[in-house]
Amino acid sequence: MGFYNGFGGKVEPGETSAQAALRELEEESGITAPLEHAGVLLFTDKLSWAFYIDIYRARSYTGEPTETDEMRPQWFDQNDPPFNAMWLSDPEWFPLLLSGTFFKGRVDYDARQPLKWWIGTLEGKLA
Repeated sequence: MGFYNGFGGKVEPGETSAQAALRELEEESGITAPLEHAGVLLFTDKLSWAFYIDIYRARSYTGEPTETDEMRPQWFDQNDPPFNAMWLSDPEWFPLLLSGTFFKGRVDYDARQPLKWWIGTLEGKLA
């Protein structure tokens, strides 16, 4: 709440993370897109909880972006993301997402504030 964030949600029983990403994208925005797996993030809070998140990206979409109960789509210039209104660790991995460089990372939180993080890249770029 209060930060810009991408579309997403929980994986339902019987679906893959890619299927969930497509479903959530359409539910939250009214659009569909050919998604490609772009990275993996693990978020923890002093090991009392952990979230494993597959990150997807798209180079195009179909449909008309529509505000829903869950999200109000807003677009930004990819050369000037609003990092001051995003999670503190986002500037570390978001440029990799935009460049097509596959990444993996972990962010450890304490009371919703990131304590530390690491982001690593793997060889190659996404097609």
